Amino acid sequence: MTIVVSFVLGGIISFTYMKTSSKGGYSQNFSLTLIIIPTVIAIIVLLIGSNVARAFSLAGTFSIIKFRSAPGDPKDISYVLFTMAAGLACGVGFFGYAVLFTVFLCLLMFALSILNFGAKKTSQKLLKITIPENLDYEGAFDDVFEKFTTDYELIKVKTTDLGSLFQLVYIVTMDNKLSQKEFLDELRCRNGNLNITLSMKPDSPEY
Repeated sequence: MTIVVSFVLGGIISFTYMKTSSKGGYSQNFSLTLIIIPTVIAIIVLLIGSNVARAFSLAGTFSIIKFRSAPGDPKDISYVLFTMAAGLACGVGFFGYAVLFTVFLCLLMFALSILNFGAKKTSQKLLKITIPENLDYEGAFDDVFEKFTTDYELIKVKTTDLGSLFQLVYIVTMDNKLSQKEFLDELRCRNGNLNITLSMKPDSPEY
């Protein structure tokens, strides 16, 4: 009974994880792991029971196991804790509580995923614009920035191609709903169709 219930709950949690992952970006191995963790935890609890000596023996056994993996996403870690809680509840025989909080938390995760809770409406980007030397860059793109961004700042100006061109580096804050292509198209009309780079990460070391 313990093994069956814990395995089913692990499957429900894994299914929730797969469906709430952004754009299907989940790991198959991690999904399988979420299914098996509750069963493993439940079996460990059954083996320990109320035997203190056995508990210390198992603790010593697990202490020699080294887990070598890259730090996971905080959401993935929460799912691991979720499955461990389900396994512990099944191991001590609280099947009703295990089913209750598993169903509740899974429904909560679906609701938060549908509402897209915590998603940013704007994002900062690094914009590099190459312009000819005869173009006065001060205020040349202000109207375009006011149309497509909520905030912008010129942080760097440098010359390229032996001084025949200038490169302007901006930090811009854009509404994620606005079209990046339309933004770049209007910029291209101002800079003579020279090179423009829009980076997704403004903290890039390559300035």
